[in-house]
Amino acid sequence: MKLVRIFLNGLVRENPLLVLMIGLCSSLAVTTSVANGIGMGISMTFVLLMSEVVISIFRKLIPESIRIPVFIIVIAAFTTVIDYVLKAYFPDLSAAMGVFIPLIVVNCIIMGRVEGFASRKSLVEVIPDALGMGLGYTWVLMAISSIREILGNGTWLDIRVMPKNYTPILFFVFSPGGFFVFACVMAFGLFLKSRLKSASEE
Repeated sequence: MKLVRIFLNGLVRENPLLVLMIGLCSSLAVTTSVANGIGMGISMTFVLLMSEVVISIFRKLIPESIRIPVFIIVIAAFTTVIDYVLKAYFPDLSAAMGVFIPLIVVNCIIMGRVEGFASRKSLVEVIPDALGMGLGYTWVLMAISSIREILGNGTWLDIRVMPKNYTPILFFVFSPGGFFVFACVMAFGLFLKSRLKSASEE
């Protein structure tokens, strides 16, 4: 039950975007399309999982005085891996997300979990934590990008879902639309969190 609770914390109760509100810059920048949201979510989850696993395994061998540089090197290594994989096999997706994949190395979500969790916990605990945080990040990106793409372009994953005579609302394509949609999704997340809290108290 403890491992399940750790996993679920990342999905809702400690969601990195809706609750902790970290990593917002890249999140709002890449969510103009669902493909970008999925790509960013998977990339972030991979880097977070692998970084937490490596740091947890070697946490007792890393000197306290150089822990931050070591963390950055580990995160940078896995960020480079996912960056090259996207460039090799998904060049269009890589080009669409631009600098935001390389910038994963300085993302507050990953550094925060590595420093605050993986460096202090066992491997058994960090895996559900990384998966929960990664999937929590991904579902929020998908929710935001789905709304923005459908209303802003009339498509979902580049498949037309709105009538042919639908006039795209360009507001949702630009930055103000991203902030507005994020606020709506955050409100929904807080409502869901309160419902879960009430259910657990009963």
